[in-house]
Amino acid sequence: MMDVLGYKLYEDVTVYDVLFVVVVMVVATIVAKLITTNLRRALIDKMKRDQLELMLKIIYFGIIVIAFIGVLPTLGLELSGLLVAGGIAGIVIGFASQSVVANLVSGIFLISEKPIKIGDQINIDGVAGFVEDVNILSTIIRTYDGLYVRIPNEKVFTSNITNYVAHIARRFEYVIGIRYSDDAEKAIEIIKNLIEDHPFALKNPEPQVFVDNLGDNSVNIVVRIWAPSTEWYSVKMELLWKIKTELERNGIEIPFPQRVVWFANELKANVEGKEEGWQA
Repeated sequence: MMDVLGYKLYEDVTVYDVLFVVVVMVVATIVAKLITTNLRRALIDKMKRDQLELMLKIIYFGIIVIAFIGVLPTLGLELSGLLVAGGIAGIVIGFASQSVVANLVSGIFLISEKPIKIGDQINIDGVAGFVEDVNILSTIIRTYDGLYVRIPNEKVFTSNITNYVAHIARRFEYVIGIRYSDDAEKAIEIIKNLIEDHPFALKNPEPQVFVDNLGDNSVNIVVRIWAPSTEWYSVKMELLWKIKTELERNGIEIPFPQRVVWFANELKANVEGKEEGWQA
């Protein structure tokens, strides 16, 4: 059956409608291919290969399906009933998979932003340790006790992340108390020499050694040292022990807490003895 627009395939569908559908699908395929190709190039070094391929396939076929649904009315197909059923199913699935989708989107943002990397030492919401893996849905942390903790990416993305090794250097601090009878200047000199001799104690930023306050039992010396983030903990342990032993070798000791205690009976006896002396 002919009309001015061309041959009718069905009651209201022409050859031009079919050609339009074909062109739209070809364009959608090309667009999907371009998007997935660019995403592959951008994320190839940031994601595992299997996870990347899965995500690209979802995006590729998602674009094609959306384009196909969009051109169905051109072919005379009524989508009202399908859309109602699909909408109800979509709502149910949406509620059921809300956390999964949130974790998926958060995982994509984490991989693209890269606030953490595999091997980093981090603290997320009280969970501290090494980053073992960053997946699409979750991040795996190996704690300092050797435990593996899986944290959903939504929580990782929305929590404060403390990255202990993101900066090349990290500072640590001691408070060292010495006796009032000891020479504070000599103690400071000894500590500075030990810091200078340590191969991993950084010269820049410069370490700080100074008397901070006069305590009840000691003169308190504050020691602030910068070290490479990867060697921070070992340097902190080594220098603390060296400072202690070297100060003791030079006769400078860390004092024990001191208290003056008055006994009531002795105080009373002293008072009575003085009164008798006055009377005599």
